This record gives sequence, C-alpha cells and structure tokens, in this order.
Amino acid sequence: ASDIATPHLDQMAKDGIKLTDFYAAQAVCSASRAGLLTGCYPNRIGIHGAFMPHSKKGLNLSEVTIAELLKEQGYQTGIFGKWHLGDNHPFRPHDRGFNETFYHGGGGIGQTPDYWNNDYFDDTYFRNGVPEKKSGYCTDVWFDAAMDFIEHKKDSPFLCYLSLNAPHGPFNLPEAYYNQYKDESEITAVQKRFYGMITNVDDNFSRLLDKLEGLGIADNTIVIFTSDNGPWLAYGNHAGSALPFREGKGTAWEGGQREPFIMRYPGKLKAGDVIDTPVMAIDILPTLAE
Repeated sequence: ASDIATPHLDQMAKDGIKLTDFYAAQAVCSASRAGLLTGCYPNRIGIHGAFMPHSKKGLNLSEVTIAELLKEQGYQTGIFGKWHLGDNHPFRPHDRGFNETFYHGGGGIGQTPDYWNNDYFDDTYFRNGVPEKKSGYCTDVWFDAAMDFIEHKKDSPFLCYLSLNAPHGPFNLPEAYYNQYKDESEITAVQKRFYGMITNVDDNFSRLLDKLEGLGIADNTIVIFTSDNGPWLAYGNHAGSALPFREGKGTAWEGGQREPFIMRYPGKLKAGDVIDTPVMAIDILPTLAE
C-alpha cells in the first residue's frame, strides 16, 4: 500500500524520542481520553467505552484532571478540538480545569451534541461554552486556536491540550489533500480521504513546531504526539489499517490499543532514542507531575 506522507512527524521522531510499545488507556475514545487526563484506568473510574451522542454523563466529578492539577501549580490551561467527556454542566472542559476551551460537541463534528449543520468547514464551535463561528477547515482552526493560546501564554507555564477530531469519520477534507492521493491505485477512495486528513495534520504540526521556535520557547516546551485508539476498521470501506497488528478500534487486540508516541524536549531528551519499554496513556500524568 502507499505510504502516508508525514515528513514533519517523522522529523520530530528523529529530534525527540519514540516509544514503540505505547498503549492507549482503552481502545475507544472517551475512556482512553479519561485515562490520559486523570492517570486512572478508565474502568475503575466508571468509563467503559465511548459516550454516545445522547449521553448526559461525563467524567466523574470526583476525578482530578491534569488541567486541574497543573492549574494549581500556576499553569495556564487550554483545550482545542475534541473533548468527549461530557457536553453538559458540570462536565464541560471549562468545568474541569481548563482556563480556555474551544471545542466541538459530542465525539465528532456533526454528531447530535455538536452545533447544527457543522461539516468540518466554516463551522461553529464552543468557546468556553459559547457558540463561535470560524472560517476554515476544522484541523486548521484547532491549530490556529492552540497557537494563539500559546503565543498569549508563552511567558507563563502552560498546558495546551490540542485534541484533534481528525482523522475521524466523516472523512471530509480540503480538496488539495485529497488530490495528493487521488491517483494512488492501491488504495480505496475512502483511504485517499483518510490519508489526506493525516497529511493535513502533519502539515499543521509543522506550523505548531515552527511557532514554538519563533516564540523562542521550543527548548523549554515538552511536545507529545499520540492517539486515543486504533483505526476504526468497521467504518465504510476500511479506511485505516493497524498492520502488522491485529484488528482495530474497539478491540482488545494490539491494533485497537497500540499507538504512536513521540515526545520532543530539546536539551533534556536524547534525540533519536527509541524505547521499547511498554508504556500506557495513564503513565503520562504521573510522569509529567513528577
């Protein structure tokens, strides 16, 4: 099959460290994100899967998020993109420790809790719970908002949780990114869209790293890239593949939970290190806290 073009993430892996045996907290989004943000096994804190669009529930109020923890230490905290841990008070991200929030509703753009008629382009999202219309493609919008937050908070400690909905169905993307793969004969039409979404993420990631360099804070900023679950093989015409691992999202096989993990911290981490020690998303909070 054709390779997906991710030159900037590839370079970040060379500049930082790569974990080859990194696992999500669970094989679906809400539970996995809960584990990442609390450092707890999702099942232990009562989240067994993905919150459905009609759900009135959210992340248990007794749990402390990494945003709440760092906020107590003087950090400015922001989330941009996907939350999916509760759409109603008191479960919204600005109820759970984030100073600044700009997010879509539900588990994906266009789902029932999201703003009516959103389709990834020129949508209306929620800033601290208040609808705000933006121009542009969703992934570009999340990166723009995150970089604006970083620029304004660069003189204080900050946590920027840039939580992308892409590459998630529906596979809507700018035509230019589809065109990068449209002539590839070995992949399906759905895969061409899926691949294009990933390359768009990669291009945006380059913008983010360049912003850190331009602000003069790259050497003092920990940047982590990872994911919440494996590819959703049940969607459409099998957009993703977890090969060489078995199965994908929603399964307990390697393909459902084994994720990429790249971390860059210039001057503190040895560039190019590849670590095969098993690590899980619930390890991130206690490691950063320490």
